[in-house]
Amino acid sequence: MTTTGAPVWEAAAPGLSGVLDDDARALAGYVAVGERALAGLPPKAGRDGPQRQAADRVHTACRAARRTFLARHVDAVYDLLTDGRTSHLRLPALVRAAAERFPGLVPSTAQMAAERRHVQADKEGREIDQGIFCAAVLRSATAGRHLIDAMLRPTPRALGLLADFRRTGVAELDAVLVERRGHAAEVTFRNAHCLNAEDAGLIADLETAVDLTLLDDQVRVGVLRGGEVDHPRYRGRRVFSAGINLSELRDGAIPLLEFLLGRELGYVNKMCRGLLVDVAAGTWSDRTVAKPWLGVVDSFAIGGGMQLLLVLDRVIAEPDAYFSLPAAEEGIVPGLGNLRLTRLTGARLARQVVLGGRRIPAASAEGRLICDEVVEPQDMRDAIDRAVEELGAPAVAANRRMLVLAEEPLDVFREYLAEFAYAQVLRAYSDDVLAKVERRWQRRGARR
Repeated sequence: MTTTGAPVWEAAAPGLSGVLDDDARALAGYVAVGERALAGLPPKAGRDGPQRQAADRVHTACRAARRTFLARHVDAVYDLLTDGRTSHLRLPALVRAAAERFPGLVPSTAQMAAERRHVQADKEGREIDQGIFCAAVLRSATAGRHLIDAMLRPTPRALGLLADFRRTGVAELDAVLVERRGHAAEVTFRNAHCLNAEDAGLIADLETAVDLTLLDDQVRVGVLRGGEVDHPRYRGRRVFSAGINLSELRDGAIPLLEFLLGRELGYVNKMCRGLLVDVAAGTWSDRTVAKPWLGVVDSFAIGGGMQLLLVLDRVIAEPDAYFSLPAAEEGIVPGLGNLRLTRLTGARLARQVVLGGRRIPAASAEGRLICDEVVEPQDMRDAIDRAVEELGAPAVAANRRMLVLAEEPLDVFREYLAEFAYAQVLRAYSDDVLAKVERRWQRRGARR
């Protein structure tokens, strides 16, 4: 039955018995009916109003069924996918395993491959279904803590590069340079073409760099700094970071698993909590390798760049540098900025920054709530060396670990991420965000 070419969604929600395999089959059958209805529609870009509404009804119904299934079975599902939590699957591998073991619960590999061929506005929005799954896993104390552990383990790429880095003190990645200087590992962002904005390549390279920093016994302190950029206004100058690359978001190249969630559970959380090196050890200090981190802000730290500062142990900035979280302008959630900023600035200023887009000059009184020291560019090298010497003192690592435990308990982090996993992916597919990134892309094209 159709209306103006749009299938009418008539399938009743699946009845669940509480038995995992039976409920999984019921969910798979229900979603299959929905997929047949979607297959009867044109691709998203070619749908008229009624057809878009029909697709929305299908997605809404299937997502409600997935939530109901996961509310009953998420721990059992997670245990099956991880062999009783003996296997530590990173987020992308976990979701792929869920697609194979429980058809209809998350998008299949083929469905996600089809999504990647489209710009964000023309995608079906299947990452939202991944977000529902990830949120349910993180909401569970048992499964969520295990997933956090899995994402804190060293990446295979870093382990493969470790011997050379220990020998040479240099790791030259596509978008990041890591250099050992004394007892510091200096991690320099080199996404010069886009003001060191974060894209999927930079996120992957930063996680490798953080792993190498934490695994190298000769390193006591990690240092983050932006390299020189190509932008006409800043050419030849260092820039810390312009945050998320909105052009990449428009093009559909900012994935939920590897970027939006993988960033928070991966390299940012490793800087905060340390690298998990012994899953069997009883205490957190025995399980992880953690080191202090210094941030050096040249020019500005916007969006994701400012978010990084909130987990660092010391921040040095140039006098004309500034910080901002332009969440209101971009329309997305600024990572864990909503969780962490209030601790540094207080609730009122945090709301002005997050909800109102207030820009904070580093040299202002408010800026000193975010950075520790403001120095002239010609004095920056000496300031970095002094800070590394101070942060490298033996007691610093132990005390920063205790500060993290007090400031951001693991379950507070986990519960925030459970909400973030769904809220952020919804924003990434919302009409207002899609319209904003399209307008931005068109303006850039007009300037060329």
